[in-house]
Amino acid sequence: MRSHNRSRQRDCCAEMMRSCDCRAPVKSHQEVADMESLRCNANRDLRLWVWVGILFGLSAAQIGCDHASSQQAVASLELKSSSFSSDTIPKSCSSCDHQDGASPELSWSAPPEHTQSFALIVFDRDSSFGFKFTHWVLYDIPSDKRELPENTSKQEQLPDGSRQGHNDYDRIGYVGPCPPRGTHRYVFTLYALDTKLNLPPGASKKQVVQAMSGHILASGELIGRFQR
Repeated sequence: MRSHNRSRQRDCCAEMMRSCDCRAPVKSHQEVADMESLRCNANRDLRLWVWVGILFGLSAAQIGCDHASSQQAVASLELKSSSFSSDTIPKSCSSCDHQDGASPELSWSAPPEHTQSFALIVFDRDSSFGFKFTHWVLYDIPSDKRELPENTSKQEQLPDGSRQGHNDYDRIGYVGPCPPRGTHRYVFTLYALDTKLNLPPGASKKQVVQAMSGHILASGELIGRFQR
């Protein structure tokens, strides 16, 4: 009797195990292929973004190197004036006596080789107008020139071929300082260029600056102060 009961229990357990399929479902070939495709696409996208990051970093580094090289390529010129007393602009070079004033004498050191022309821009760094007020624009100065005489003529084109542009008084040539109050700094900047600008007479400072872009071999700065 006991043997019969144990046999029935074994049979019941076997039947229960057969009726209960606990195995995980088997994926079809299509499902496996789809999952493999997703993994491949994810890996490809990851590699793409890694390369984008590398290329971006290399480009930024190259731009920085190019900028540094361009900065290093610009040499210095020594610019000075015998008209100044120390760094003070004399009253004769001002416009406070209802005249434009005489431009100061300027001289400079030898420029780099391949210089084709010079350009000169003078502006008021402390202008009360809120921008760098331009007092003088001169360009296409011959490359063999080393000096501008005092009281340069206010013609559009000088006998040596130099051309003068419009200042912010809308006049040709030099107009001296006459600030309303306090001491202002007037910046004289001379540029040695590897080309002639060939702009027509009467060009604006903006036009001259744009034309000089990429052609500056050297530059020199002189600051004169004037108090009314």
